[in-house]
Amino acid sequence: MRDELPIRKIIHVDMDAFYASVEQLDNPELIGKPIAVGGGGKRGVISAASYEARKFGVKSAMAGNLAIKLCPELIFVNHHFERYTEISKQIRRIFYDYTDLVEPLSLDEAYLDVTENKKGNPSASLIAKEIRTRIFNEVGLTASAGISINKFIAKIASDYNKPNGQKTVNPEEVIPFLEALEIRKFYGIGKVTAEKMYQKGIFTGLDLKQKSLDYLEKNFGKSGHLYYYIVRGIHNSEVKPNRIRKSLAAERTFNENLSSEIFMLEKLDHIAEEVTKRLSKSNVAGKTVTLKIKYSDFTLQTRSKTLPYYIKDKNIILETAKDLLYQEKLNNSVRLLGISLSNLNTENKPKKEDDKSVSVQLKFEF
Repeated sequence: MRDELPIRKIIHVDMDAFYASVEQLDNPELIGKPIAVGGGGKRGVISAASYEARKFGVKSAMAGNLAIKLCPELIFVNHHFERYTEISKQIRRIFYDYTDLVEPLSLDEAYLDVTENKKGNPSASLIAKEIRTRIFNEVGLTASAGISINKFIAKIASDYNKPNGQKTVNPEEVIPFLEALEIRKFYGIGKVTAEKMYQKGIFTGLDLKQKSLDYLEKNFGKSGHLYYYIVRGIHNSEVKPNRIRKSLAAERTFNENLSSEIFMLEKLDHIAEEVTKRLSKSNVAGKTVTLKIKYSDFTLQTRSKTLPYYIKDKNIILETAKDLLYQEKLNNSVRLLGISLSNLNTENKPKKEDDKSVSVQLKFEF
């Protein structure tokens, strides 16, 4: 058993309102105005909102017709994903000037391990500041950053001083930081889990820390194991430069709500076709088929089935999705259906962690 695990210097860079900011960058007349990317039309759903729009409560995944009620001056703009991808590549080139250990999470955020970096700079905080300055000067956008000893804490920290700011949680600050943190701000604890924790008297990290491992596993299943360790500052996931794809999916939002499974079969056929194309393009197969159902009241339901073998054939995917559709009665009319394939043949078995303890050295330049 190891007495000490290495302390890493991790930066989480998160672009500020990325899609909306790119639209404002390319269209200066939109600067300072409340805009929403996507969301136009009768059934539109917003992909991103500028900070000017967020002040009114407009946010991503919100229906456009609701957003316009909150912000009558809201301006809807179309997506330009090729442009977002182009800008994202420019930003990543800046990251690679500092380290090859870059793990993109999406077009607008990434983890960087700068423990050993190309600049020979011992301060992760200064590196983060320099990266953010370069993004602004070379790309014209602002970014926020979180800096700490692991990915989990860096991710939380990056949200603290948004927009256009950064926060460092030094090694000696990790435990007090986590103990004082509101439970809803823990990355990975969603609204439903937070409500369940509130009911059990867990409101802060300190409250969570006082619960035993057995208690957390009994009440929160496998996630209880994760919660027990992350509140103690233990999260040993490394920055992975080549992230392994965990799933492939496709979905459709309908112009009119569908109320019968019969009307959904044709839609599922098209969705299964799209999933099959993506599987073929990525040259992967999977075992677990998941059907995603979003109802007209925006509640979400998923139904999954794991097969004993890898599949990538459209007919098998479609038939499995149909079985899941008919598995139980629908709760309401349906506005969206999606199919995903996970448990892919690209996944590696997780490495066993031989030690769950961590020794934090207090004198460490961050």
